[in-house]
Amino acid sequence: MSDADAPAPSPPPERGRRDRARKFLVVVDKTPEGHVAIRFATRRAQHTGGRVTLLCVAEHEDFQQWRGVEEKMKDEAYQEAESLIYEAAKVVNELSGILPELIILYGPAADCLMQVIRDDKDISILVLAAGTSKEGPGPLVSALVTRSGGNPIPVTVVPGGLSDTEIDALA
Repeated sequence: MSDADAPAPSPPPERGRRDRARKFLVVVDKTPEGHVAIRFATRRAQHTGGRVTLLCVAEHEDFQQWRGVEEKMKDEAYQEAESLIYEAAKVVNELSGILPELIILYGPAADCLMQVIRDDKDISILVLAAGTSKEGPGPLVSALVTRSGGNPIPVTVVPGGLSDTEIDALA
């Protein structure tokens, strides 16, 4: 077989192709409205035959003066992120039977979020819940709205004060 007869290489996968299940990305954190985003994404994935990816960011203070202290703080941040993401995964699985993909990254939350979106072309929708406090919708929602260059995927912002019944009716 000559090079001319060889099959052409496949093009890279396109984001949001319909031959794959839609993947909903949710950021897991300690905010009170976090459960709203998890439930909404889970119900949407369940109703559309989609999948759920959970991202938890392990943030820690940069404490370079004492290497041992920095490592301990980093380990504690990771353990906290692990606990949060496992609890969220349990909720996803109990609600829908879906086994979510789990991702834990270190760094600023908005940067980690954009990295996951860039790296995983199967992610088609980001689901965030807006904060319910008077300070505004929350740092991630604000960062994504004001970020130059835009987002390569749609963002669904769910009101953070919805009840489980209201979420189930919407999703």
